Amino acid sequence: MSDVAQAPSRAWAWLGLKLVETGEGTSTVEMTPTEDMANHSGVVHGGMISALADSAMGRSLRTLTPGITRALSFDLKLNFINAAKIGETLRATGHVIHAGRRTIVTECRIEGKDGRLVATASATFAVTREKE
Repeated sequence: MSDVAQAPSRAWAWLGLKLVETGEGTSTVEMTPTEDMANHSGVVHGGMISALADSAMGRSLRTLTPGITRALSFDLKLNFINAAKIGETLRATGHVIHAGRRTIVTECRIEGKDGRLVATASATFAVTREKE
């Protein structure tokens, strides 16, 4: 799949996000945070985790049929469970839980090393679909 090999946007490239896997209504995205992504306590800044989760959820809805031509998250909620360490690969798996004609609701689980839960997230996206 060409999406796995190249970043879908400049923001993905800048953050070092990598699309690992997709399926119908699901996607997995990884990121290995750098020192530049640390907060004042030396762990991964919550905004970086938020961007990872939003990207995984946004990518999950791009797997739907009919296709999505435009998607904008307008509601995003995160629950931080454990701190993420700089240099540890974070894996976010997003799932579509409701796919309407104009809005899509998603959820996400962000894990660190050995499946340790770092955060959970949910988001609602306003979408424009391809014509059927």
